[in-house]
Amino acid sequence: MDIVLLIGGLILILAGANALTDGAASIAKRFHISSLVIGLTIVAFGTSAPELTVSIVSALKGSADMAIGNVVGSNLFNILMIVGCTAAIVPIHVTKGTLSKEIPLCILASIVLSICSNDVLINKAAANTISCSDGMLLLCFFLIFLGYTFAIARNGSGEGESKVKEMPTGRSIVFIVGGLAGLVYGGQFFVNGASGIARGLGVSESIIGLTLVAGGTSLPELATSVVAALKKNPEMAIGNVIGSNLFNIFFVLGCSATISPLNIQGITNLDLGILTGSCVLLYIFGWFFKERTITRIEGIILIACYIGYTIYLISLS
Repeated sequence: MDIVLLIGGLILILAGANALTDGAASIAKRFHISSLVIGLTIVAFGTSAPELTVSIVSALKGSADMAIGNVVGSNLFNILMIVGCTAAIVPIHVTKGTLSKEIPLCILASIVLSICSNDVLINKAAANTISCSDGMLLLCFFLIFLGYTFAIARNGSGEGESKVKEMPTGRSIVFIVGGLAGLVYGGQFFVNGASGIARGLGVSESIIGLTLVAGGTSLPELATSVVAALKKNPEMAIGNVIGSNLFNIFFVLGCSATISPLNIQGITNLDLGILTGSCVLLYIFGWFFKERTITRIEGIILIACYIGYTIYLISLS
């Protein structure tokens, strides 16, 4: 039954995220908002909607480790598996702006999350908690990221704009309402199923969040990036991953912690360190060896790192 809830919830989440994104993007287009802004905001939000749904529902149900593990695991999956798989298909050329601004911002986000998660080490507190004030701080960083995103859109030439499927206003509203319903109910089913599986296997919720839940909620990013690679547009994968990772830390965890403080138990500094290290590794691969290109060999190395990390997590259970 737990597996049925997990799979059914995931299907509802993915379908809901897709419907919500299409409906919102269509309405935004109707109000003459540029496709580039839609791609950088609404579409990016849509691919992070599964993580947002699962993390908020987990936080409200008191499963803080699943909420945080979902974000940390999803970001690791994005960088190591999605970029790795995409580069293994087609080498990825990375723009200078992405390497000098966006990837460093991703590294900063991981460092900020590590600081917010280390109350015991930094403040000598009794427990590590991402508090409401930490959540508000993350949301402030998110507003800065949004400002940067709109600045790029305003100064951009319009190249690489995402294509938006327009539809009648009534249908757009139905898509938005139906998408939200799918996210809400799908999130509840998914979290209940994942928690039940964790209890049944005797595995901690943090490990389930870092692996099974993270991989499931990252399916939109994986699908988008692989399709982009097959269509000979692998550069889209980097923007998709960086945008999603920043959304996950600043917006998803920011909202979750603001709604309900997240008491950290199963997520360790090693997990957070590997997250930061994966961002640094992506930065190094972009700048060095073959300048501003993630090669097939580097993609395979990223995949191997994720497999090694997963094996380590399984060994702990």
